[in-house]
Amino acid sequence: MTSTAEARARRLNNLPTQATDNRPLPQRALTSWWTWLTVGLTIVFVACLAALYFDLTADHPAVDGTIPGVNPSAIRQAAWYATSTLLFWIVVFLAADRWRPQRWVVWFLALGWGAAVATFLSYHVNSWAGTQMQVTGDFDPATSARVAIFVAPFVEEAAKATVLFGLAILVRYELVSKVSLVVLGGLSAAGFAFTENIIYYARAIVYSSQTIEVGDADQAIVELVWLRGFWTAFGHPLFTMMTAVGVAVALRTRSKVVRVLAPLAGYGLAALLHMVFNSQASLSEGAAQLWMYWGVAIPLVLSAVVWMVRQVLAQSRLMRVRLADYVQMGWLRPEDPDLFGRLRTRWRARLVAITRGWRPFLATRELQRTLTELAYLRDAEVRGLVDQAGALRAHELIERARELRATAISDPRGLKLNLPRLRRRRQADFAPPSYPGPAGLGGSWPSPAGSPVGSPRYSAVDPKWGPPTG
Repeated sequence: MTSTAEARARRLNNLPTQATDNRPLPQRALTSWWTWLTVGLTIVFVACLAALYFDLTADHPAVDGTIPGVNPSAIRQAAWYATSTLLFWIVVFLAADRWRPQRWVVWFLALGWGAAVATFLSYHVNSWAGTQMQVTGDFDPATSARVAIFVAPFVEEAAKATVLFGLAILVRYELVSKVSLVVLGGLSAAGFAFTENIIYYARAIVYSSQTIEVGDADQAIVELVWLRGFWTAFGHPLFTMMTAVGVAVALRTRSKVVRVLAPLAGYGLAALLHMVFNSQASLSEGAAQLWMYWGVAIPLVLSAVVWMVRQVLAQSRLMRVRLADYVQMGWLRPEDPDLFGRLRTRWRARLVAITRGWRPFLATRELQRTLTELAYLRDAEVRGLVDQAGALRAHELIERARELRATAISDPRGLKLNLPRLRRRRQADFAPPSYPGPAGLGGSWPSPAGSPVGSPRYSAVDPKWGPPTG
């Protein structure tokens, strides 16, 4: 097979076209399409957020009056309130994506898409739909409820999930599990909730400061922050999770029917849950709302958490099974499935490696990533998702793993951390010299410090003895 034909076969399977890239980091960064994609989308993110900011701070004329804008200080205060919820979800989702974590760039693009583009699109589409559904005028109280129930779920879930379909096209080979897609969808949803919370909090701050019927303005804002930022913070990540699971199922199957129906089913379920949530928040009150929260919403969230934990454990079993295939072929060591198929062993190896220097640590990390890619590549071959080009990639990964073993820590069992000693060494206490004995060059000098008279080392001397007088 010629190099051109091989490269084309790999591109069709979305496989890397070369084993390793040893060029300097600046050269790799400038020639990578990821760099320019990130730069371009970052500009789009900034433009969308700037457009939202200017639209929120501007006054909008209406038939029945003027809708005042939000002042910048309220937006800054609202952003401070919304940051804690965003940081919580970022930590949760990044901690879950441990087996084959995505690039930081991919995480950033998913988060930025939800926070900027998805929010911008939803804001304008929902506003336009609200004007179309008005009955009594610009301040129709029923408009917000109708938009929240019948328009917002479909618009917002589509806007948040768009990044999943884009990444599925660009990095299909790296999206190897349901956890990978759920993490990306959750980051998009967390970014969307962050910007949406800023809008809600800022408007509430301005309204409570201008309306005396609200009472204690600070207390009202705190209650809203607890409601949206804590008690119902699971909403957007939970809804988008359904679409992410549908996309993951479509990526790991050969059936063309499933590839079409699974994402649609996931999107439909996400919109349905979003619609039910908004309807209960808008129309139910008191005991009915509490019953829906504790009887339906919380059990659903707990079920999603249990499902995610089971998926992480399932990835561990998949790693051991697929690496065992290469052990049977004689290409890997018999202990490799257990060493690289358990998270605690992998973490222990990295911890031991970091205490031995940067080179062992980087080699250990790359070795683990290489064998992880090898295991998921084997799973793709078994599922029929990759053709013969996958075998060539597998040979490259195995050769790369053999090169890394010389420097990496592959088996941390029995190895101790090479930590520096923090306590000072004590000076050794030697026994005092014993006299008389060899002292000085002649070896017959007396003790430098005289011993008391009558000591067991000397015979008794007459105290009247002395040199002759005169």
